[in-house]
Amino acid sequence: MSSTALLILLLLFFVTSVIGVVTGSNSLITVPVMFQFGIDEKVALGTNMFGLTFMSIGASIPFIRAGKVEFERLSPLIVLTVIGSALGAALVGVITNQGIKLMVSVAMVAVVVFTFFDRTKKSTGPDVVEVAPAKAVLTYLLTFLLAIYGGLYSGGYVTVLTAVYVAFFGMTYGGSIAATKVINVFSSAIATAIFMWNGLVDYRLGVLLAVTMFGGAYAGAHFVTKMNDRVLRVIFVSTVFLLAGKTFYDLLAR
Repeated sequence: MSSTALLILLLLFFVTSVIGVVTGSNSLITVPVMFQFGIDEKVALGTNMFGLTFMSIGASIPFIRAGKVEFERLSPLIVLTVIGSALGAALVGVITNQGIKLMVSVAMVAVVVFTFFDRTKKSTGPDVVEVAPAKAVLTYLLTFLLAIYGGLYSGGYVTVLTAVYVAFFGMTYGGSIAATKVINVFSSAIATAIFMWNGLVDYRLGVLLAVTMFGGAYAGAHFVTKMNDRVLRVIFVSTVFLLAGKTFYDLLAR
């Protein structure tokens, strides 16, 4: 990869990390871009996951310092996430490279559609409220199932998980953002370990991405929440649609 291409890639990862603290779905943009730079599909997933681990850590620190994370309440969700994400990452070995591209493309469109139609109430009240047992069980089930997908690819994982915790687990939008950033540390870390075990991480690129994403996410956790959500959504949706179209075109051209 040329120096110019690497600089463009790092800049993109930084920007998506800043914005992704609120919107999530970084991988819907970063992974397809890595495809366009000629990086092997499975290596792209593994290297992106490596960077996501550090991005999640960078995003979590400000929320933890602000006392926004209830670790006792999140403990069972974290356990389910670790198990589910490990299963998801293990599936990469049985999926073809073309299958990965197709999955990425479908996920991009699905999350964009979800973003358009999501009408989850963004409460400004207490960060958590009393949750009915049935909703708690549903939350645990969805956490596990989404973690499988999160460990495999992660594109849109945090976006949907954030909505689940608002809709079913009694969290505000802000509280759910904080919770999912911490949970994603565990999801990305266990998945990264499995990708590393299978030799699917480009460490030279991964370290550069990790530093870039950590810095972007740390900054984003402080500043992006003050930006206009409508503008962020328009930028995000437009970019995802363009990349989804390019990836589908590449699939059909083969």
